[in-house]
Amino acid sequence: MLRTRNIAAVLACLLIAALAAGCGREGSPPVKGPKAEALPDYTVDTGFELPESKTWKKAKRRGHLVVGAKEDQPYLGEKDPATGVYSGFDIEIARMMAASLGFEPDTIRFRTIASANRETALQNGQIDYYVGTYTINDMRKKLVGFAGPYYMAGQGLLVRTDENDIHGPQDLAGKTVCSAAGSTPYQRIAADYPEADLVAYDTYSICVDNLLTFQVDAVTTDDAILLGFAAKAPDEMKVVGKPFSEEPYGIGVPRSDNALRFALNDALEENEKNGNWKKAFEATLGLSGVPAPTPPPIDRYPAN
Repeated sequence: MLRTRNIAAVLACLLIAALAAGCGREGSPPVKGPKAEALPDYTVDTGFELPESKTWKKAKRRGHLVVGAKEDQPYLGEKDPATGVYSGFDIEIARMMAASLGFEPDTIRFRTIASANRETALQNGQIDYYVGTYTINDMRKKLVGFAGPYYMAGQGLLVRTDENDIHGPQDLAGKTVCSAAGSTPYQRIAADYPEADLVAYDTYSICVDNLLTFQVDAVTTDDAILLGFAAKAPDEMKVVGKPFSEEPYGIGVPRSDNALRFALNDALEENEKNGNWKKAFEATLGLSGVPAPTPPPIDRYPAN
């Protein structure tokens, strides 16, 4: 048991690299991520104009886009603590959208935004749009706008490999379950499985740290996120059961900026057709062994 705990502590250090870049010893393996040569090149639409979008005009005057993202989700949205570079499927979605909006790759500024602060960041103009495992739902549509969805995930459970009692959400009674504060998965467990002992943190990486150090029994969020963590430490963690929800990931935009939302929907459709979407998936989230699915239909709901 002591040896397992020691191994878990080292793995935890690696998995929360964004929060503890100095805890690893010299020679520790680098942060896993997509290979640059496998990523698509996105053609920048240099003639693009969107004067009816206040957000686009502000970014154009500023000279760069500010994009909200996650920094602790392997193969989805991850920040290298050594270089500050963001990578993952969500990051690629953000980059292909920027190219379609007429912005060069070096004019994108990624900003880490916690799940609980996404709506506020969009409403206050802190970011131009947000790409970070952001589930579209009717409650959020009252606060922000959504382009997409660009991916359909489902809620799952991540446990230690020696866990044999948890096979699905029906087994969570009396178990300590961790999720991100303000997230849809947290709310679903609280509402549908109240006998679970639910705890929350700002990021899923802290939940995974607590799983590896035996402080919680399971981590719950979208299966895509969990597969990324499991791929980093397959001897220590596994995803169990079948997805028990549908989580359509969307690109968050200011609610009143319908012009930007419509333009992003057009950009998504084009990148799905030209193969960029599939290439981006295979070079990022696909590294966890998940084959590229068919993108979900885009929800072109009317102007607010």
